[in-house]
Amino acid sequence: MRSSRRHPLFVPALLCALVVLAARPAVAEGDGDGDGADLDISAQVERLYEDASVATGQYEAGRQDAEAQRGRAERAEQLLVRERQEIAVLREDLGRIASAQYRQGGGLPYTAQILFAKDPDDLMRGQRAVRRADLVVANAVAKSRRAEGRLAADEAKARSEWQALERRNGELAEIKRTIEAKLDEARSALQSRADASVAAGSCRGAVRLDQPPVDSSRAWVAPVETYELSAGFGSGGEHWAHRHTGQDFAVPIGTPVRAVGAGRVVKVSCGGAFGIEVVVEHPGGYYTQYAHLAAVAVDQGQRVSTGEWIGQSGTSGNSTGPHLHFEVRVTPETGSAIDPVPWLAEHGVVV
Repeated sequence: MRSSRRHPLFVPALLCALVVLAARPAVAEGDGDGDGADLDISAQVERLYEDASVATGQYEAGRQDAEAQRGRAERAEQLLVRERQEIAVLREDLGRIASAQYRQGGGLPYTAQILFAKDPDDLMRGQRAVRRADLVVANAVAKSRRAEGRLAADEAKARSEWQALERRNGELAEIKRTIEAKLDEARSALQSRADASVAAGSCRGAVRLDQPPVDSSRAWVAPVETYELSAGFGSGGEHWAHRHTGQDFAVPIGTPVRAVGAGRVVKVSCGGAFGIEVVVEHPGGYYTQYAHLAAVAVDQGQRVSTGEWIGQSGTSGNSTGPHLHFEVRVTPETGSAIDPVPWLAEHGVVV
């Protein structure tokens, strides 16, 4: 069930590419000899996200280059338009000169002036007239040829600019495919590890995320930065025993999940319908739950700040697709949930 109030997913693949997992999660007690495998997966996921982050930087730099290339190509096209107009004018001038010469007998009058000159002054005037006529024609022809030469060179340059832009766009498309492939691989590895934890009913240790700068001016934030609202509080569905107890935020696997406010982690659990979940206690007697995660980045008892990354979204537990299940409760346990959307609004967060 989709909410009518949506926030667009602003290029989620590029957002998730900036997440970097550290390769040193501590294995929780009871995980036994899974330590080596867990570290190997964490190192693999870290490398994949780092590679995707580098590729994202290349994509952005390439996109800016392509925009500059497009600007050069468009300016070259504008120059060609002006040059073609100039050549059209020059050709009209040549046409007028040729017509004038034809009407005057193709230069015969000037020759006649020389042949029938009565005195040296007439002869000189005739010669000057012939030279002026020849000079006008020669200049017009030379100017037209120079303009046509520039036009041919600039046409070749314009073709080269557009071809370079086409090649660059092809390179960008390939970089983007690389990013998407790396992110798909990283998400798959992350979710596989989450599924193994849920199946075992035992949480692995917290992974350490490179935290973003925290805006200390905000006391409350949304649990994810970019999202699309899906199933809302109280909605019906075959996946819930009664009514839906939270608000779902549709986001890709691996999206950083934030503590909506400052508090203390009172529960980190893996297994059951909620899959991997974190519950945070806030001042004032309220609790927030973050469920269906792929990984947790906090330990039970840890204090967290507003906006601090406490995990990564996934599709663990009773989930039909990647999303964050978010609840607000009056106790740390299920069954005490209230509608989180108006609660967030009361705290200055509109979703």
